[in-house]
Amino acid sequence: MMIIAKCPLRVSLVGGSTDLQAFIDKYERGSVISFPSTLFTYITVHDNHTDKYIINYSKKEEVDEATEIKNDVAREVLVYFEIGPVTVTFNTDILSEGSGLAASSSYTIAVVKALSMYKGINLSDFEICRLALELERKFNPLTGYQDTYGSGIGGFKRIDFHKNRRPLFRYLDVAFLEKYDMYLVNTGIKRSSTSVLQSVDIDKSATLLPLVDELENAIESENHDTFESIFNEGWKQKKATSNLITNNPKIQQMDELFSQNKKIHAVKLCGAGGGGYFLLLSDKNVEAVMHQAFDNIGKITKIRANSQGVVGIEI
Repeated sequence: MMIIAKCPLRVSLVGGSTDLQAFIDKYERGSVISFPSTLFTYITVHDNHTDKYIINYSKKEEVDEATEIKNDVAREVLVYFEIGPVTVTFNTDILSEGSGLAASSSYTIAVVKALSMYKGINLSDFEICRLALELERKFNPLTGYQDTYGSGIGGFKRIDFHKNRRPLFRYLDVAFLEKYDMYLVNTGIKRSSTSVLQSVDIDKSATLLPLVDELENAIESENHDTFESIFNEGWKQKKATSNLITNNPKIQQMDELFSQNKKIHAVKLCGAGGGGYFLLLSDKNVEAVMHQAFDNIGKITKIRANSQGVVGIEI
């Protein structure tokens, strides 16, 4: 038996940092607008008929006990489900380490999905996301709420987080985004999100909350000019929460270059910042122009919003 699971990488438009536990503990709520993308992480799980756990990712591990696995995601989920020796293989559509696209959460969700299926346990997508967050925080306590719920639950949506309550989802019309082509541009810079998130000024992040309301209103009223203005203001305010977000000269150069391009209407660096991918919302049908302008500074990948979250099959 082999189980294959895949989970999208999420893209956040506004509200990042308000989903951190420290922020919600202080302000009692956080809110983001995001969508899962058409880029995925992939997990395969199958019996290997040996007495070893075999874990394949950028490295290969063969160990006797699940607790000995160095890959944090594989170790925590295998230990949780009390599964004996199997082979677990990790793959992804892009270079996901330090991407700002919640790759670690996406992988954790996909592993939870695959191993729950392997055990014959029926979990809803919401239950998978809740469990994935709980397990990921064992090795990364700064994991934000949006990283799992934004990846594993499909659709263009607003997610509200409240202290001691389950998240609330409000789905938005994805057709609004069809005015734009969307691209991710790799900065070529890997960073630890932990160091950036530790530097975030929680109080400065509070200014992002009203922008979530304003961005939602712009989407619902189909006002693209206001949407672009709020989106870019959110990026400006996000940069003010930590000097590590854009302290690299290459990131500063790319940010300025994208912001000055008349075919690009909205720009932001994904995730915690400091590296990873820029998100660009551009005119339609300018892919050749985009590649001509930016191929020399970073790999460009075209994306769309995805209606599906995590999925798995048995073969």
